[in-house]
Amino acid sequence: MNTLKKKVAQMQSSMRINAEKGQVRDPGLETALEDAEVLRTKIQRGQEKFFQFALYFTLYSESEKKLEKVAKQLESLLAGKLIMTKRCQLQAEHGFNASLPQCLDELYTIRNMNTGPLSTTFPFTSSDLTSDKGILYGINRHNDGLIIFDRFALENANSVVFAKSGAGKSYGVKLEILRLMMMGTDVIVIDPENEYEALATTVGGNYLRLSLNSDRRINPFDLPKPVEGEDVQSGDLLRTNILTLQGLLKLMLGGVSPEEEGILDKALIDVYALKGITMEIDDPSSFEPPTMEDLYQILNSMEGAASLVQRLSKYTSGSYSGIFNKPTNVDLSGGLMVFCIRDLEDALRPIAMYIILNYIWNKVRSKLKKRMLVIDEAWSMMQHEDSAKFLYGLVKRARKYYLGVTTITQDVEDFIKSDFGKPIITNSSMQLLLKQAPSAVDTLAKIFNLTEGEKYVLLNSGVGQGLFFAGLKHVAIQIIASYTEDKIVTTDPEEVLKERAELEGDET
Repeated sequence: MNTLKKKVAQMQSSMRINAEKGQVRDPGLETALEDAEVLRTKIQRGQEKFFQFALYFTLYSESEKKLEKVAKQLESLLAGKLIMTKRCQLQAEHGFNASLPQCLDELYTIRNMNTGPLSTTFPFTSSDLTSDKGILYGINRHNDGLIIFDRFALENANSVVFAKSGAGKSYGVKLEILRLMMMGTDVIVIDPENEYEALATTVGGNYLRLSLNSDRRINPFDLPKPVEGEDVQSGDLLRTNILTLQGLLKLMLGGVSPEEEGILDKALIDVYALKGITMEIDDPSSFEPPTMEDLYQILNSMEGAASLVQRLSKYTSGSYSGIFNKPTNVDLSGGLMVFCIRDLEDALRPIAMYIILNYIWNKVRSKLKKRMLVIDEAWSMMQHEDSAKFLYGLVKRARKYYLGVTTITQDVEDFIKSDFGKPIITNSSMQLLLKQAPSAVDTLAKIFNLTEGEKYVLLNSGVGQGLFFAGLKHVAIQIIASYTEDKIVTTDPEEVLKERAELEGDET
């Protein structure tokens, strides 16, 4: 305080002398005087404290060459923030001791600093992800703040969720669905394990169970309506659908040769022409679409298509018939729509997901509305190139149609192995990583540039704990639910059985 008092007196005196001599005022001197007076006042009132402060960095490396490189990077980084650095030449041991947690400062290169500037060097700050609008995702484990976020405020509304089985990924996503629906968002779910039925029943949504014995059908030959407010050239919708069908048929038939691809292309054009749908028609959605049966008949009459006919017969008159060869009888209306594919054979799942996604995509494109699409166990789609490519295309184009795609998977290795796995992640602005198996954490660390501390968090997290990424920010999250929400979204078998027992008790 005495030093500051003397300094203020000196500066005031200098300003008076300059004024008496008629010199131009010195803005630098005036600013320094003002800063000193503010500091004196704050220290006197106890708002600021004064410290002797030293900041030391100790660098570690495997080789001297690498150490020199890292040292230069650090010096250049600090110089960019106007912090001048100095190496402790011939005092390496003293410097090392000073940075050990022993409270011994053997270098004693200190500066006087008050609380305000000193607080900028505090290393344990955490990101904050609270915004004015959006939904609650959970609690920030670093500072107990609320993570309230609007995924539609990012450059795209896509997200990926990675977690081992039982880590709470479906629980977290169901909470997000419930809360987004309160904000007027429509949600569509592809459910491979019958986990979303209770949620759909509670909110009055549609739950469609697809199986070989089910009466629910989706015709892959359905044509989309023209996009609202867009000028579509004649034949564009038909051409796009034919390309999509080619990808589907490759998946169904186990791959096709270039010759067979040419035959299929002609057959698809002919089968639509059979119903009066040609490249000259602007809105083909008003016509009755053909079915797989019609394609079978067309191929049967074509030369060189014997192999294709034989393989396609499995879906028209064979063991897989009845599900993909009839007209559509489902409707995408209502706040929540769930497609359950649990009862489908494993061989049919990727095909069913492809058809469902294409049906959803056609509906989404025809009318602009805030929607979220949840694809659970997405790794099964990544096993086949055509379905993986389709999913990637969907994720890439979703933003244009106000759609957010949530991709959930527990099999990280299978997902990343695909050529389209990493692009799907990079095209998703939001990521949620929950508890991971030791075998998967290194793969994730490379993709998401995780620090050792973040890897430790993922390996030692409890159920519903992990890392939440939104754009460039990432925080440690604890997913929380209210009592009522928990009853609706829980998938814990013990909790579900307990709930059923309570309901049976009430009935008796």
